[in-house]
Amino acid sequence: MTAERSPTAGSDGAAGARQQGALAILLGLVLLKLALHLLVNARGGYGWFRDELYYIACSEHLDLGYVDQPPLSIYLLAGTRALLCDSLFAVRLLPALAGAATVLLTGLLARRLGGGRWAVALAAMGSVVSLIHLGIDAIYSMNGFDLLLWVAAAYLLVRLIQSGEARLWPLLGLVVGLGLLNKISVLWLAAGIFAALVLTPQRKWLRTRWPWIAGLIAALLFLPYVYWNLRHGLAHLEFMRNASGTKYAGLSVLSFLTGQLRLQNPVTLPLWAAGLVFCLGARRARELRPLGIVYLTAFVILVVNRHSKAEYLAPGYSMLFATGGVALESWCSARGRRWLLPAYLCLLAAGLIFAPAVLPILPVSNYLRYAQALGIAPSTAEGKELAELPQYYADMFGWEDKAKAVARVYQALPAQDRAKCAIFGDNYGRCAAIDFFGAAYGLPKSIGCHNSYWLWGPRQYNGDLVLILGGELKDKQEKFESVVVADSVSTRYCMPYENNLKIYVCRNLKQRLPDVWSMMKSYN
Repeated sequence: MTAERSPTAGSDGAAGARQQGALAILLGLVLLKLALHLLVNARGGYGWFRDELYYIACSEHLDLGYVDQPPLSIYLLAGTRALLCDSLFAVRLLPALAGAATVLLTGLLARRLGGGRWAVALAAMGSVVSLIHLGIDAIYSMNGFDLLLWVAAAYLLVRLIQSGEARLWPLLGLVVGLGLLNKISVLWLAAGIFAALVLTPQRKWLRTRWPWIAGLIAALLFLPYVYWNLRHGLAHLEFMRNASGTKYAGLSVLSFLTGQLRLQNPVTLPLWAAGLVFCLGARRARELRPLGIVYLTAFVILVVNRHSKAEYLAPGYSMLFATGGVALESWCSARGRRWLLPAYLCLLAAGLIFAPAVLPILPVSNYLRYAQALGIAPSTAEGKELAELPQYYADMFGWEDKAKAVARVYQALPAQDRAKCAIFGDNYGRCAAIDFFGAAYGLPKSIGCHNSYWLWGPRQYNGDLVLILGGELKDKQEKFESVVVADSVSTRYCMPYENNLKIYVCRNLKQRLPDVWSMMKSYN
């Protein structure tokens, strides 16, 4: 006789099968995200992004901080270079892995919130097709780790609320502290968590020592960068003030708001909007309320700033994808599930359609036709003149060309001149290109006045002979006794201000270089 299965055993088995199905879907999307970036990176895309070259230069000057960022991402890059190599694929491996981990945690967050297969699938797919996520995870920067650490903090916060386990607070403090050591915008996340505690029944935790311990852990992890800034005249604050008053001065609240729709992929709007409404309005979603408050706190801070880039809010969307997946699954289940599959397929289709806008997967000529067909105009958040490509892509062109051109002029100098010749670039992109590509052409390391390059100083040079990439002839003639235009360098598709650069051979600076270095600082 065959034993009968109890109803409980049957329901437990069905629940287990559903959970396994949800995890299988999630794993598939995680692997899809990872494979997509690895394939693009293996092909090389359009080449090195200007900031990547600068971060490589920073990794050769390990410190407790830098003018434009805390040190965590730079130390991770230095470790990657030491273990692997300086290939584009190797350098972009960590952001690809971080992007896959962000998708994983987004799906797990939806599952933690009680979502089933469809909730997990929609949440993870939203993360996969988010245009800003695709773009950020395609290059090396601190931003990919920022996305990951925000959703990790959200996951821990939900676990803490659900379980009441005090031991999770130090772990949350660790994640927030690492986030601050990676990018100081995590202060908005910390402010959101505090606001969520104050404005919900979770304020009970404030009467215990645990949130304060978490805050102390985060502060201690952030302390090295605070110390570095105190030693360097609050360099990062000066950098942010200058950037807000110059290259970001043209940004407005309207551009910030419209950017949320564009950067997240317009088709994801119903998903994350449903997640926000569900967090803040659903009676049975009280444990989700803190996530909505975290997002709104960051949103308000950025709106009040008035000149915020739209991408600054990007880390807040993973948790809304998760809550949105739960919300749509719940609402559609109550009315029949027939809308869930079309919603999932719409997200997938939108990802396929818009991916070339942020991933360099098309030849440039094909991309230009694609952008024209979709009406995608070149864009920049910095108010700079544009040519055929958006700044994100244009900043991947021309860097080795610059190093080659400088090397031609440098190698044409007599040996006794090369021994004392400084190579100067007036922005970190030009300096970093010379540093990264120049070794293969026999160039010494460059000097520059932009951001951390200014802190690294004029090295051993006194200004007797300086080879300068870019800038105006008149400016050089005012500072040197002799100036000769030796060559120029042009590259199609690069940013216009990086094109048609002259290379000057300048002799006999009218004042010693170390004496005037303090007046050359450019933090922006």
